[in-house]
Amino acid sequence: MERLERSGRWLRAALARGRVRRRLPVLLLAIAVLGSALKDSDLVPDTPLQNKRNPLNVYFVKVAWAWTLWLLLPFISLGTYELARRRLLYGRGRSALLVLRRLGALLVGTAVWYLCTGLFLYVENITGECSLQASPGQPPRLYASKRECHQHSGVWDGFDISGHCFLLSYCAMVILEEVAVLEALSMEHSSRLRLVMDVLLVALCFLTFIWVFMFLCTALYFHDFSQKLLGVLIGLSAWYGTYRFWYLKPFSPGLPLPNIPSSSKKYSYSR
Repeated sequence: MERLERSGRWLRAALARGRVRRRLPVLLLAIAVLGSALKDSDLVPDTPLQNKRNPLNVYFVKVAWAWTLWLLLPFISLGTYELARRRLLYGRGRSALLVLRRLGALLVGTAVWYLCTGLFLYVENITGECSLQASPGQPPRLYASKRECHQHSGVWDGFDISGHCFLLSYCAMVILEEVAVLEALSMEHSSRLRLVMDVLLVALCFLTFIWVFMFLCTALYFHDFSQKLLGVLIGLSAWYGTYRFWYLKPFSPGLPLPNIPSSSKKYSYSR
């Protein structure tokens, strides 16, 4: 318990400075560029992580948005409600409405994930063709989609935008934006809420570390440079378009830290 509290306190202090979420986009772009250069130069050693069936890829990356969603759901709910209650901005009813509004960010994130992955599949389908060994005496058949090609044991060759680079960069940035609420949320050390929030914070930071690590593995072992670069640019654009543009508008889920009228700058969401 004491170790968890120390970890939570250290992570709060590190995240409160805002340096991590300001520098992570540059780090991700650098990883995509340098990782691709190492891959193309055949300087990357063989490891189990180059196998798509490795446990981190199967049990975490393949369901990255689900992990992000289910950990942020209680974190946003508890953090937003407690912040509104302690700042005496709203009554209980309006605090609940603020929580529901902020949870809209997860609906937006789900829509971004669904639309972008669908777009990636569409691009791969319209730019690809199926490589299939034809039977002797039979003309080669044409297949209209990747699924149909795979059903006949073929290999589909299309422009495969890296869904991993998109999703991992987007999930990592969303987590770092949402934990910014801790900058203004003060809780008693012995409170049950503090314990729950520390558990969620440590879990979210550990998840972010996995996303960045697997982003590095993707850059080193998979996809062409253009596919990875486009994937991470789409992920960062989705984050920037929501948290740095749309969420500043009145009709949006809003930022993790609203503009709270207070004499202390501690409670303003500064960039």
